[in-house]
Amino acid sequence: MPRSVNAVASRKRRKRILKKAKGFWGARGKLITVAKHSVDKAGQHAYKHRKTKKREFRALWNNRINAAARTQPYMLIVLLRTIPMITCFDM
Repeated sequence: MPRSVNAVASRKRRKRILKKAKGFWGARGKLITVAKHSVDKAGQHAYKHRKTKKREFRALWNNRINAAARTQPYMLIVLLRTIPMITCFDM
């Protein structure tokens, strides 16, 4: 009796990887083994850069708050306490 392989699931898995690799250059978007490595690496970079983006926006937010506080005659802590009140009345 011939060996039974689950071709439907294998093809689905390969199509899913190639769909994620769509637009990649050369073999990275066409060959399954190369595309698999490229998609894995792209996922790692995406995870890392999501964390970096949060970090950069946090730093930008701190800079903006600091600049706003310097224009006011009162201290930074007073400004930080009034921000939640200002945002809840703007809605």
